[in-house]
Amino acid sequence: MELRNRQLRDIYVDLLMQAAEQYPNLVIVEADLMKALKTTLFQEKYPHRAINVGVAEANMIGVAAGLANMGKLPFTHTFTPFATRRVFDQVTLSVAYSKLNVKMVGSDPGIMAQLNGGTHMSLEDVGLMRALPGMTIVEPVDGVQLAGLFPQIIEHKGPVYIRLLRQEFDSIFEDHQPFTLGKGVKLCDGLDVSIFATGIMVKEALDAQKLLQAEGIRASVINIHTIKPIDQDIIIQEAKRTKAVVVCENHNIINGLGSAISEVLGEHYPTPIKRVGIKDHFGEVGKKDFLMEKFGLKAKHIVTAVKEVLLLKQSN
Repeated sequence: MELRNRQLRDIYVDLLMQAAEQYPNLVIVEADLMKALKTTLFQEKYPHRAINVGVAEANMIGVAAGLANMGKLPFTHTFTPFATRRVFDQVTLSVAYSKLNVKMVGSDPGIMAQLNGGTHMSLEDVGLMRALPGMTIVEPVDGVQLAGLFPQIIEHKGPVYIRLLRQEFDSIFEDHQPFTLGKGVKLCDGLDVSIFATGIMVKEALDAQKLLQAEGIRASVINIHTIKPIDQDIIIQEAKRTKAVVVCENHNIINGLGSAISEVLGEHYPTPIKRVGIKDHFGEVGKKDFLMEKFGLKAKHIVTAVKEVLLLKQSN
């Protein structure tokens, strides 16, 4: 399967259909957005294993929970705000509380809703889902990582929430690189500061690392693809090595990856930390580049955060 020069939704649907061959209990439950994620291809191949409930997302989750309770393996799909905040009570009671094996995909996470604007720009979805006991949260950065993690998502027993880009993505990993659900991936090593990043912010973190290196600042970059359960070991190891941490996420800095890492450090190894993300603000209409500039998500903003945290490190 070509994993580099394609849209992420094409790779995802291919993986979904391949898995359907191995798992006859795999079904999809949709809320009238099948064209957006191209799950129409799955429907064409497996018409009796695709259910479209219409524009009724809460019902989508309820139907998926019922199917899971009957031994099916349901995947639900819709835009990120409709996959989380609109259906939060159904996810809480019908899926998480019941410990059911439902895989929920929220597409266009964070600012990637772009021209759909603030109503479709969920900047709090990780915070919502992270609060639910037993919930696993995954954000693959590219097609290679999605393909590497997908079999583990299938095999994992329990609810999983996947933040999934639909279209363009930055290729970060080489083909066939292995990944482990729940374990971070170090992309480069440095002794001065540790930069943790997820999703679209991984590319920005790597760009920032190069800018910092030109100034003599050595940064580690660690990709956290599983936001919950978070890899405490790599966080603590990096904090002990560099004694300075920056976290980058395409999400509100409240209750997201930065909060999760702050909790780990606060309990196990208090360390100076700065968070790069959307600072308690609703989304708005705009293209990716404009929104990344407006919300301070670019490599240059990460560089600034690194310099700030290094000052804190020196003062300790």
